[in-house]
Amino acid sequence: MGSLFVFALFAIAIACLGLFGLASFTAAQRTKEIGIRKVLGASVAGIVKLLSRDFLALVVVAAVIAFPLAWWAMSSWLQHFAYRVPLNAWVFIVAGGGALLIALITVSFQAVKAALANPVNSLQAE
Repeated sequence: MGSLFVFALFAIAIACLGLFGLASFTAAQRTKEIGIRKVLGASVAGIVKLLSRDFLALVVVAAVIAFPLAWWAMSSWLQHFAYRVPLNAWVFIVAGGGALLIALITVSFQAVKAALANPVNSLQAE
């Protein structure tokens, strides 16, 4: 394994920790809302969808901003080489799908934990 691969894994792990912390903070802030939704009959899947939707939307917005910038930067950098590798759209599609999958796995863990919590404890806190 090259050092670039190892550092890329470290960067992904650190980003996942930050995303997990943000998801934990959001779930803690919305504890009362989640409790009320559960009492009114919301399913676990509905609550997970509710909590995950915001984070996945942020990942999509980041991808929409980052992909054209990365395409432009890589195209201009590769122009200086005699032998070039063409930039294919599938590379960006796979990267965006991977980012969405990593974000979904990271956020879903905390969302399922919040959705499975007893609503009585969250509503009894105040």
